[in-house]
Amino acid sequence: MTSGLRRLLRGAAAMAAAFMMVPHADAAGGTMRYAAVSEPAPLDMMLTTAGVSLVVGMHIFEALYTLDSHFEPQPMLAEGEKIEDGGKTIIIALRQGVHFHNGKEMTSEDVVASMNRWAKYGVRGKLLFVEGATVEASGKYEITIKLPQPNGAWKNLLGHLEGGAAIYPSEIADKATDQPIEQADYIGTGPYKFKEWRPNRYIEVERFDGYNARTEPGDGYAGKREALFDAIQFIPVPDVGTRVSGIQAGDYDYAETISGDLYDQLSADPSVAIRMSGAPLFGLFFTNSKEGILKDNYKLRQAIQMALGKDEMLRVSFGPEALWKAQGSIFPEGNFWYSTTGIEPYNQHDPVKAKALAAEAGYDGTPIRLLTSTNYQTHYDQATVAVKQLAEAGINVQLIVVDWATLLKMRAEPTQWDMFITHHGGPPDPILITFLNSGYPGWWASPEIEQLKKEFTGTADLNERKAVWEKIQTLFYQQVPAIKVGDAYSYDLMSPKLQGVGPQIFWPTFWNVSLK
Repeated sequence: MTSGLRRLLRGAAAMAAAFMMVPHADAAGGTMRYAAVSEPAPLDMMLTTAGVSLVVGMHIFEALYTLDSHFEPQPMLAEGEKIEDGGKTIIIALRQGVHFHNGKEMTSEDVVASMNRWAKYGVRGKLLFVEGATVEASGKYEITIKLPQPNGAWKNLLGHLEGGAAIYPSEIADKATDQPIEQADYIGTGPYKFKEWRPNRYIEVERFDGYNARTEPGDGYAGKREALFDAIQFIPVPDVGTRVSGIQAGDYDYAETISGDLYDQLSADPSVAIRMSGAPLFGLFFTNSKEGILKDNYKLRQAIQMALGKDEMLRVSFGPEALWKAQGSIFPEGNFWYSTTGIEPYNQHDPVKAKALAAEAGYDGTPIRLLTSTNYQTHYDQATVAVKQLAEAGINVQLIVVDWATLLKMRAEPTQWDMFITHHGGPPDPILITFLNSGYPGWWASPEIEQLKKEFTGTADLNERKAVWEKIQTLFYQQVPAIKVGDAYSYDLMSPKLQGVGPQIFWPTFWNVSLK
């Protein structure tokens, strides 16, 4: 064992021991234990894009559609749909016999109430429900959505639970505001139901015996979902060494987000199994378009972009080159949306030109507040490299390091930061990328991007949409609402006894999963 691994694992046993009294899962049920990077934000699916919340919430809540292993939307709570009026009218038939965790059967009343709340307050609701759009019940098990113009991404928007249209009971959706719903209202239709949240200890979900599963074979998030465990505990374990040693010792069954520098050692360890992400993630340094020194100062943002060397940032944060690639297209090679149009500013790493450009932008040495967290070690590593590289260009940075739960709260306050670091998976449709959501922290809403978004969703023709997407990517590098670091394959660890875990789409899920 290397000294680095010893250092990571030091003290791990103490935290793992806190959960030794929970009976382990077996094929007949039991409790599965998931080691998460941090305590999650509230589990209100409409209002959050935090992965730590989605991992829990996807077991509790469902939407009308979901994604299969090919990232194609498939019916979940919907039975099917009919399109009329050139795409401006969408009639969706609902499944019958679906029950919420409180025993109530789901009907169009619940779906309409949920859609209306999502349309008004949801992170991505206004991407579909633009001005003039409506949703109404057209039968007990049918809803009708009417749009002022066609939206080529409508099904993806209804099938992506991250900030998406989760279906809640009408009595909950009707009273919900722009604030997260209460824990007592964590009532969905999923295969597991919310049981309890013990802060800084665990969140527990338990099997929902009244679950009405689809009959199609499981495929990605689509198809049949069966709760084989009695319960699942999601345990905040901020230290990566503790997560690793907990899997090795059998104290946890699954651990997320493991450091790249441990990959070679853990690949040869028979006590663990590695689960690679199904598609690369990409790091993003968001810039603040609402408040502060970077608001509307595109030239200063471009100077920051020019100063950064992405190869060094990826090497330090992910380790082996097999785990990363420095490339500027928002989507990776092989993806339909991949394009090199407009990416020339990516990875220039020219501190001399960056310093001159910052001077042109009127930069006076004021520290730029960069918000990051050590819960995701890659974020912190990239931040430390960025601070050094920006200093070489004469750009000062105040690095603010907090835990992930605090960062999620701070990034919602535009006066608290100038840049923050997160990461993103490649969604099934570009409109789902967070920097295209004017309500997401960063708040990119220039007239140019708003017009391009209308053009992008205003047609279902993929070639037309691809041409508009290339204009959006070009504008992304001109106005710099965020800075892409590069593509990287993250990986999780799990017990070799865990069976039924399919290819990872975005977030790991544990229906159809058991321990042998």
